Amino acid sequence: MSRDGAPTIHNEAKKGDIAETVLMPGDPLRAQFIAETFLKDITLFNNVRGMLGYTGTYNGKRVSVMGSGMGMPSIGIYSYELFHFYDVQNIIRVGSAGTMHPDVKLYDVVIGMGACHDSNFDKQFEMGCTFAPICSFELLEKAVGAAREKNIPVHVGNIISGDVFYSAATSGGFAAATKMGVLAGEMEAAALYMNAAYAGKNALCIVTISDAIHTGEIATPMERQTAFTKMMEVALELA
Repeated sequence: MSRDGAPTIHNEAKKGDIAETVLMPGDPLRAQFIAETFLKDITLFNNVRGMLGYTGTYNGKRVSVMGSGMGMPSIGIYSYELFHFYDVQNIIRVGSAGTMHPDVKLYDVVIGMGACHDSNFDKQFEMGCTFAPICSFELLEKAVGAAREKNIPVHVGNIISGDVFYSAATSGGFAAATKMGVLAGEMEAAALYMNAAYAGKNALCIVTISDAIHTGEIATPMERQTAFTKMMEVALELA
């Protein structure tokens, strides 16, 4: 416990400050945007290391939003603490991803049913085999239903969570991943899904395509921060 009485040294929130459902973008400024754009009666519960966290209401339901940082180690810390120390039941990652599939275009919304990975994150669980990280079917079913009601097209399938953004490898695995039906690549979902499984909680990753690996198209930083509203609308219906 931290010196101010909060459960962790990374989060200054007290018990009860955080809702059972948390939207988790990588960028804390995207968390601020979601809170200020979609939520009512918001309160800031965390600003340790600039990792902004807010709680408010959406259509009368209490919901929180908090940044996760980039990569599996970072979301691994924050999601573990939310699940184990703050009684959070559901975490929905709302992030950006790169498409490696010709049917998935810039700004498309992708829901990660499973998350391939190249990480050693699963070794800590000492299962003696490779763990296959998958989302919560309950959240997936709700998300697909919400997208249909809002007429928001979504792709549902496998994504891949990578440990490295700038790779020294010369060959890469994009062609092989595409052949295996992987839709997009990002850096957090696998760790989130594994932490949720370990805690017996629910997790889902919804991403918007910010760049296309095979065409070179890319969204601007401001678009990444504020323009990915369709996935946010879907995610908020899960609260």
